Amino acid sequence: MTPVYYTQLESPVGTLLLTLEDEQLTNICMPNQKRTVKVQPDWIHSDRHFRTVARQLEDYFRGNRRTFDIPVRPQGTDFQMAVWQQLSKIPYGETATYGAIAQRIDNPKAVRAVGLANGRNPLPIVIPCHRVIGANGQLTGFGGGLKNKALLLKIERS
Repeated sequence: MTPVYYTQLESPVGTLLLTLEDEQLTNICMPNQKRTVKVQPDWIHSDRHFRTVARQLEDYFRGNRRTFDIPVRPQGTDFQMAVWQQLSKIPYGETATYGAIAQRIDNPKAVRAVGLANGRNPLPIVIPCHRVIGANGQLTGFGGGLKNKALLLKIERS
């Protein structure tokens, strides 16, 4: 069985819980988010395994990083993976609507399903679900809270 490593990282959006398996980042959990991951008794606490991830996230929060160069392994359905792949294509500092993402995956009627997949993104920030906004341009739905969504977008627009 592959060991699961975890650490916690202080950030402007609260304490993040990070998990890693096979040297690939599997989760970034924000406080108060609905999709929670709880530390399991067999997980191994390690800051050493997360040095690169922590440095890149800290650089991002300081406004010094626009892309991430870390191996990731999100786990989800084929539909969710397709949505998350499109989220990763939204340029730094820009936004897209749920409808635009549905169009990009050739399923224009799946706007609500795109929203659900967005909410189940296991790697927020790295897979930038915070860059998805409502059709009216308003900030809508974000597992880490709208205040944090606004903060992430502000960091990217500075």
